[in-house]
Amino acid sequence: MTASTPPTPPFRDPHLPFPKRVDDLLSRLTLDEKTGMLHQFTPAVERLGIAAFRTGQEALHGVAWMGPATVFPQAVGLGATWNEDLVRRVGEAVSKEARAMRARDDRVGLNVWSPTVNLLRHPLWGRGEEGYSEDPRLTSAIATAYTRGLRGGHPTYWRTAPVLKHWLAHNNETDRDTCSSSVRPRVLNEYDLRAFRETVEAGAVAGVMPAYNLVNGRPNHLSPYLREHLRAWTEDDLLVCSDAGAPSNLVDSEHYFETHEEATAAALRAGVDSFTDHGTDSSKILARVRGALERGLLTEADVDAAVRRQLSVRFRLGEFDPEHDPYAVTAETAADFDTPEHRALALEAAEQAVVLLRNDGVLPLAPGTRVAVVGPLADECKLDWYSGTLIHRSTALEGLYERFGAERVSFAEGVDRVRLKTAAGTFLHVPPSDDSPGDARGTEGALDPALLAGRTDLPPLTTDATGTELALVDWGEGVLTLRAPDGRYLSVAEDGFVRASADQPGGWVVQETFRLEPHGSGHLLRHTGTGGHVRVAADGVKVAAPDPTSGDGAPEVFELVVAERGEEAVSRVAARADVVVVVAGNDPHINGRETEDRTTLRLPAHQERLLRAARTANPATVLALVSAYPYAVDAAVLPAVLWTAHGGQAAGTALARVLAGDVSPAGRLPQTWYADDADLPDLLDYDVIGGRQTYLYFEGTPLFPFGHGLSYASFAYADLAARVADGEVSVSFTVTNTGDVTADEVAQLYARAEDPSVPRPRRELLAHRRLTLAPGGTAEVSFALPLSAFAFWDVAHGRWRLEPGPYALLVGASSEDVRLSATVTLDGEPAAPRPVRERGLEAVDFDEQSGTEIVDRTKTAGDAVTPVTGREGELLYRDCDFGSGVTGVTVAVAGGGGAVEIALDGGPALAVLSPDAPTPGPYDYVEIGAALAADGVHDLRIGLRGSLRLAHVGFSG
Repeated sequence: MTASTPPTPPFRDPHLPFPKRVDDLLSRLTLDEKTGMLHQFTPAVERLGIAAFRTGQEALHGVAWMGPATVFPQAVGLGATWNEDLVRRVGEAVSKEARAMRARDDRVGLNVWSPTVNLLRHPLWGRGEEGYSEDPRLTSAIATAYTRGLRGGHPTYWRTAPVLKHWLAHNNETDRDTCSSSVRPRVLNEYDLRAFRETVEAGAVAGVMPAYNLVNGRPNHLSPYLREHLRAWTEDDLLVCSDAGAPSNLVDSEHYFETHEEATAAALRAGVDSFTDHGTDSSKILARVRGALERGLLTEADVDAAVRRQLSVRFRLGEFDPEHDPYAVTAETAADFDTPEHRALALEAAEQAVVLLRNDGVLPLAPGTRVAVVGPLADECKLDWYSGTLIHRSTALEGLYERFGAERVSFAEGVDRVRLKTAAGTFLHVPPSDDSPGDARGTEGALDPALLAGRTDLPPLTTDATGTELALVDWGEGVLTLRAPDGRYLSVAEDGFVRASADQPGGWVVQETFRLEPHGSGHLLRHTGTGGHVRVAADGVKVAAPDPTSGDGAPEVFELVVAERGEEAVSRVAARADVVVVVAGNDPHINGRETEDRTTLRLPAHQERLLRAARTANPATVLALVSAYPYAVDAAVLPAVLWTAHGGQAAGTALARVLAGDVSPAGRLPQTWYADDADLPDLLDYDVIGGRQTYLYFEGTPLFPFGHGLSYASFAYADLAARVADGEVSVSFTVTNTGDVTADEVAQLYARAEDPSVPRPRRELLAHRRLTLAPGGTAEVSFALPLSAFAFWDVAHGRWRLEPGPYALLVGASSEDVRLSATVTLDGEPAAPRPVRERGLEAVDFDEQSGTEIVDRTKTAGDAVTPVTGREGELLYRDCDFGSGVTGVTVAVAGGGGAVEIALDGGPALAVLSPDAPTPGPYDYVEIGAALAADGVHDLRIGLRGSLRLAHVGFSG
């Protein structure tokens, strides 16, 4: 007799639909096994043959943190290409490398945490390099392209499973885990949600990651919008992965709950499915879940809902069907890593990301031009926190050497050459080392690169009679780096000693930056990573503890002895050249990065000095900005200005090819470049409408507008036609290359409501297309736009509304460079007054406000409005219909003392309502009433005094 083969369980049957298979597998798991799947690091279930799994693999512009990989331009650079086809191909290459790398290292995950679709609302946001644009439609178009590439084209199985970051309204690093973004309903729907929505609806998104911040007083990890919006946009199961440490923040920093059991339960019920907390140690999160179950704060059904979403993603990734998975790694696809095609794509992306901001004819450089390339970024290929490790690299200097020949290219980095003299008369000395250059930070790969430690195997600095000349660069705001002659940066490891040990500044806490602080007749040298001052000890140079009572000894007072100023070297090479290229910008790990916002749009003073020196020595000075952010520069005095984000492994070659005219630049700005810090709103002001922010509402004159970018060719626009039929607006026009070189043009279509009843954008991008045209070539461009593209969120009725009337269609090369225009008249739904007699008013549905912020009505849902601390709040609700008349008003309020004043139109207060005493807590609402006589339609004005929270206003009679 032969033993019968056990039947294949349904979850292993590839012929069944995924939902049935998930149901079957879920039914076989014990509660403990399901609970174990709620942490980022999910253990194996060996009895069912289920492998371990982890959520999260950074892949913003290449596979990150896991060692060498192809490095593409930063996300903001990909946004600057305005090219969905290119970005889709980049996503496809990244996902192929993720699969190939996983075949060699199973720590590489397939649930990729990218792209970032937070809008670049404010140019000082430290993480602007991670986003695509300030515009929601452009952001969504680029994000959709990238996720389609990451997902792959198979109808059933996914190559990788992308998760969008960071839900929601997240544009500041300052107090990012405790501050609240006040987001009114129109901004929420028309701006912040839009980028997420259109990308999710495109069908290539596996989930989202909530952001650290709060929105309207409620942590994003408890956001009711996950249920009300996100999961209503698609029938797919979406996996919500927490940001790292955010679940603990609900108690530890935000103090939103008293216990971690309550916080974990609330997050799970709100829709968080996977908890990224305490690294690989799942014990704390699982103990909290079990505690919540025991206390009745959670049910097994709550756990099932989260586990179901994770399993759905794992089935889509082919984990349970290796023989049917079209993306399973084979001998052939194992080589889909650092391929010639990927290298060529990295170059193409870097070329397409270059934006020519200004050009009076000095570019492209003529053959045989003698070029001086200068500046602290001229011979650098910088990475950011979410980069992989470079396999190949090219700098602007290397690219120009290759393109023009080393004999025609001269170089000056522009660093200050200094020695640091001690009070004893000796100098800091970098001792020789037999050590050959080690692997770059991150070469070995790490699930959490924040844990990578500095090197302690090299000798610490000492002092001697002559010292070592160091290269000093001030990166702005007094933050500087010091580099030894062998190219290594001074760094501080865990033992506190200062060594020349780092190939580049980097790490979660950068250990390679210092500050010179005036002290008497010299300077103290403060290490920014530890906060301690540098001192000289018998066993070497080290950093003293910040605590002066630690017994570490007094900090050293240094005299800065300057051997050469950077301007001097720049002036020498600039004077001998035909053209000078100043390569300036930022180091992505310094002054503007995750955890740190910028404070100004200005270039660092050190770089402004270098730029002035170059211009003084040679007026033919080109500024090439290589940066993650916009800068405010005096562009009018320069013959040419370019910008590119940090362009990855091919950055230098791409920039050189654009400068030489081998490629005509066609990148376009994905965000407004403001002329001055005074043009910027407060970093924490999220009201893009009331604050007149971004190109949509900004009424000033920008340095360079959204969508701007020049070419070595010229283009003519003609033959604009617009037609309204069958529920859409059809727009067509032609673009002709009137220049003498083949070049790309980005044709842009904007719209503007000509007679709006509420503030609408000055112009709003509706569509765009990047075209390649030979000299004399003409292309017809056509777009079909649904009427819904012209709608706005009507707060009076809580829904989208298409307003009837004329709309301008604006076609051109940027948001300000309009070449053609036409007007169409759209039918729609006329404005109707607010039916306040029947429905009352939700406080948050105001038309205008001053001095208020939106807060959480309860810990689970709803909004209220309260005055900003120390100010009086004013709310305006237009066109309130009191019908045949009302005789009374009620308000639902909570919190401390204060009053609610009710007035009509511009008149005096008709009712003043104050609670008898503060309510027990901010969520304990009371309803108080007063007499109010009103009929017909009026504007309603509400004054908020004190610290009351106003949730609702009702009318009776």
